[in-house]
Amino acid sequence: MTIRRRHLAVTALLTSAATALATTGAAAQDKDKEKANKETAAAVADAVIELTKAMLAADKGKLESLVADQLSYGHSSGLVQDKAAFVDVIVSKKTVYKSIELSKQTIAISGNDAIVRHAWMSESGGGDGNWTVSKLGVLQVWQKQGSNWKLLARQAFKA
Repeated sequence: MTIRRRHLAVTALLTSAATALATTGAAAQDKDKEKANKETAAAVADAVIELTKAMLAADKGKLESLVADQLSYGHSSGLVQDKAAFVDVIVSKKTVYKSIELSKQTIAISGNDAIVRHAWMSESGGGDGNWTVSKLGVLQVWQKQGSNWKLLARQAFKA
């Protein structure tokens, strides 16, 4: 078979078109992935807000629904609680939160997991009217379980 300039031109044109389509498809996939990550990050941010509200309200049902059964909840003091201990301390009012303010929050999504970092400032006490102000850094790991985001791990540290 004799290859002519016309064949080369058609081949070059087809190659260019295929490359353009592949590039456009990849850009569209990147845009879709970015949109999905933003939506997921928003859902995780909502879960963080709901957990904060549940802690302030000492709402046992809400707390239990927002944290994983495998929860590891680390305090800046080094104390680590499982799910039952975390919920019990709040619901029994051994620790009462007067206020919790989160700032400088970042969320990174990796599949069904999310890493949340924020600054934490709270007023808490034992319910006797004496309040302690805490200013901490916090790292949380959230995991998608079924259709819900649940807190899997949390570690606070002195900021």
